[in-house]
Amino acid sequence: MGNTIMFIILALVIIGSALLCVATTRIMRAATFMLFVLFGVAGIYFLLDYTFLGAAQIAVYAGGVTMIYVFAIQLVSKRTLQGLVEHVKCSRLISGGLAALAGLAVVCFIILKTGFVLDQSVADVEVPMNEIGTALVGSEKYQYVLPFEFISLFLLACIIGGLVVARKEEKDA
Repeated sequence: MGNTIMFIILALVIIGSALLCVATTRIMRAATFMLFVLFGVAGIYFLLDYTFLGAAQIAVYAGGVTMIYVFAIQLVSKRTLQGLVEHVKCSRLISGGLAALAGLAVVCFIILKTGFVLDQSVADVEVPMNEIGTALVGSEKYQYVLPFEFISLFLLACIIGGLVVARKEEKDA
């Protein structure tokens, strides 16, 4: 019962923060709400007793959101970051709500079509942590070291690109 209540609380935090993340027009607020979403997902990992994945979620994504803060500070003007007034157009709110409802309808249709049923029972076999670690950093079939390396190279290219763009703006000013 306690796990169910904790899951509901985490789900509400994740859903609320995700909605606020996409609804705000201020980049720093959006990054902060995204950080709350990622911490909520880490909380679900901890709730499922996947402490390694929860810790990795916090370490990797908290670092990623920190990089978003750095990009926001470097690439966005001071005036934009301060943003004195935030206006939300009614048409934008309605179109966003309709898009969200369409997405919900598609997800519900897929769940009903595939017969996906939420099962409260726990899996019969527990996966040991050494198998999860081997799968994450292994280089054989169905192991993920190459995607991790490609993502790290992509993030490095983004950081370098952000620095180049920021320096060009300083020279022009």
